[in-house]
Amino acid sequence: MTVQRPIFVQGLGWLLLLAPFFFLTYGQVNQFTAGRDGIGSIVFDWERHIPFVPFTIIPYWSLDLLYGLSLFICTSLNEQRRLVGRLALASLIACAGFLLFPLRFTFVRPEINGLAGWLFGQLEQFDLPYNQSPSLHIILCWLLWRHFHRHLSGGWRTFSTGWFLLIAVSVLTTWQHHAIDVVTGLAVGMLIDWLIPAQGTWRWQWAGGKHLTLAGRYFAGALVCLAGTRVTYWLWWPAIALMIVSLAYSVLGADALQKDEKGRLSGAAWWLLLPWRAGMWLSMRLYTRRLPTVSPLADGVSLGVYPRTPPTARAVLDLTSEFARSPAVHGQVYQCVPLLDLVNPDPATLRLAVEKLEALRATHGSVLVHCALGLSRSALVVAAWLLWRYPTLDVAHAVARVREARSQVVFTPEHLELLEQWKTSVTV
Repeated sequence: MTVQRPIFVQGLGWLLLLAPFFFLTYGQVNQFTAGRDGIGSIVFDWERHIPFVPFTIIPYWSLDLLYGLSLFICTSLNEQRRLVGRLALASLIACAGFLLFPLRFTFVRPEINGLAGWLFGQLEQFDLPYNQSPSLHIILCWLLWRHFHRHLSGGWRTFSTGWFLLIAVSVLTTWQHHAIDVVTGLAVGMLIDWLIPAQGTWRWQWAGGKHLTLAGRYFAGALVCLAGTRVTYWLWWPAIALMIVSLAYSVLGADALQKDEKGRLSGAAWWLLLPWRAGMWLSMRLYTRRLPTVSPLADGVSLGVYPRTPPTARAVLDLTSEFARSPAVHGQVYQCVPLLDLVNPDPATLRLAVEKLEALRATHGSVLVHCALGLSRSALVVAAWLLWRYPTLDVAHAVARVREARSQVVFTPEHLELLEQWKTSVTV
């Protein structure tokens, strides 16, 4: 792999800034905490059975080398700047955690000789046992693994994943961190990964009406979970998930759920939103028990639920934002336009969905349009498609045709207003 000269020069400059920034912030916070009184620890009983494995200091130290190397495998200056933002934010959030929630590592390492002993000695000259939660090592491990994973393939990608897993395990087997540090470090790493995505930019736009109502409900749910963390730390997870969904409905849109054009969820979104998606999945399974799987509409177009068995249609238009592409449709031509549930999309997104639907129909003959239940998002899009394909139809007749095909569909007054606007725009 040849490194472009601008990337190399800028990468070298960033490295000269990041290295002292990392060591100064990390070191100063460690020294400060060492002088504080009453620093406690959070240790689970089972952690006392974790063996001390001296040679794992080698993968532990290797993260420093990978940290520097990561800047030079970028393929564009923009990607490099995003990576720098992630690395800098990792240090800032970790140091804030060390200051706000100081913890101390409690295990005493045995005496070590040889190369491993020398490496531990170098570590102890710099790293006091106070910078614990969230583990900066784990934060960087997640971010750098994701970065290298995008640039490698085949055997090298497999090797990279195995090595980063070994680095993650090494924070425990070198007796450098407790389990709580690993869990919180992983959460922070994923949050940074979500906050600074590998591609695209955030489009901030304040929503109103039903968007804000749903955003408020999710925000209230997040606050309830935060209050519940006094009972169990695990409620931080659904709290983070609900907060992200609240942001999606209020200012960020479906982009906040990070589903790409191939129907894949980003690694960070997959894990961070897992509690919410699990709830949505259970709800979908409950409500689809008595719904028809697929309802034919017109000209090869049908609408239905999130597929759990391969559909007969040759192509699929997926409108869900909460779920990844269904494994059942991997044999079909696939397109997706992620839409938030229970609210109207903006006119440009509705147009994109209709255009993709018609392109799939014209090319492949039969198309399944699906959301989670096949009742709202898919009904809106196929109704808009009918108005586009048959200009003589009015909104009432288009809605009636959809209801005739699938009687359970739901058209709200907001849907009908959007369809009237759509009808006007496509007939002008």
